[in-house]
Amino acid sequence: MSRKARKLARGVAIAGAGMSKFGAFPDKNGRDLFVEAFTEMAKSVDKGIDTKDIEALYVGNFSSDLFEGQGHIAPIMADWVGLVPKPAIRVEGACASGGISIREGFIGIVSGLYDIVLVSGVEKMSYLPTERVTDTLASAADTIYEGCCGFTFPGLYAAMATAYMAKHGATVEDFMRVGIKNHKNGALNPKAQFNKSIRDLMNARMEKAKQKGEPLPAWKDEFDFLKDPQANPTVAWPMKLFDCSPITDGAACILLVAEDLAKNFTDKPIYIIGSGQGSDHALHEREDMTTIQSAKVAAKEAYEMAGVTSQDIQIAEVHDCFTIAELVAVEDLGFFKPGEGTKATKDGLTAREGAKPINTSGGLKSKGHPVGASGVGQVVEIWHQMRGTAGPRQVPGKDIRLALSHNVGATGGTCVVHIYERR
Repeated sequence: MSRKARKLARGVAIAGAGMSKFGAFPDKNGRDLFVEAFTEMAKSVDKGIDTKDIEALYVGNFSSDLFEGQGHIAPIMADWVGLVPKPAIRVEGACASGGISIREGFIGIVSGLYDIVLVSGVEKMSYLPTERVTDTLASAADTIYEGCCGFTFPGLYAAMATAYMAKHGATVEDFMRVGIKNHKNGALNPKAQFNKSIRDLMNARMEKAKQKGEPLPAWKDEFDFLKDPQANPTVAWPMKLFDCSPITDGAACILLVAEDLAKNFTDKPIYIIGSGQGSDHALHEREDMTTIQSAKVAAKEAYEMAGVTSQDIQIAEVHDCFTIAELVAVEDLGFFKPGEGTKATKDGLTAREGAKPINTSGGLKSKGHPVGASGVGQVVEIWHQMRGTAGPRQVPGKDIRLALSHNVGATGGTCVVHIYERR
């Protein structure tokens, strides 16, 4: 039986958005980062928000239990921003935890259960050494059939990358172009963990060598730099260091309100007009590792709910935990045909100045990837771009009316897609 397109019983708007700086902060824990994000969100609400009016809190978080040794974090976060005794719900879906928390808050308002909810995501990852972070993240894969064989997430996405190369003729340079683009965007984002372009990083290495009296590297451009195994070592071929998102601490918050109340908080609300979620098999079970079924399902549901098509979307934040992931995403979302994401990137279509700007924030690759917070952080960028407050990284020459966010858990076992409108 075919599924009917879902129609919203009630509209939902974003009335405020904020995030902490993303990075590695040895002197801050998850609740500190959450308070930073909440404080910025509250300040962003044009007409103000009384905390007492917030009816529920949804917290996207993958594994504070392992990363910080702290479980049951939702009521703790509620306590730290004065929301007790309101209901506080932790939402877990690996790297899609933030996106699912948005969807759950959205459902809470659409259903009529709530009028005003706080949606957030938070992850404090840097307390653990790299090898333990790797093990913690790997628990989101199929530990019996993938983890026991030694697969970590760089290895799993490397398998997707080699499959994509075999099927579509992609090269390592195609992956490098995604990283170069996103670092260029991240260089304009003061909240980004790596707010430097690849060229900036290359020049800094050359200057350091010069100051030490060492031989200067013979890098002519970013590709020379990224092909140098000393500067950009292989993590899991063909994924190199600069193809991988970093270990990140961070938090993000958005305020969702019923559409009929939106103008009580701001004269420039951003509306969520489409929401979709899907699931997929573990990577080892898939017939085709160059696409993610959950993303296609989630996108189809969101497009149908919103009454738009992929070609109507003007900008998007997609889940680029690895550079291959962005190429797969822009094809799964219908922006480009299978195998054409590489050409679109090479031709500049996905650049900030291009026809379909992707990851103007710098993406997970440059902005950082605090896994439980990443999906909400994507929406903070959409909020600023649609309201024209993104500063130097504002997309030029576009009246942005429709935008999309795409948040993936693990290798795509979960995907959440949301569509946004400015009226």
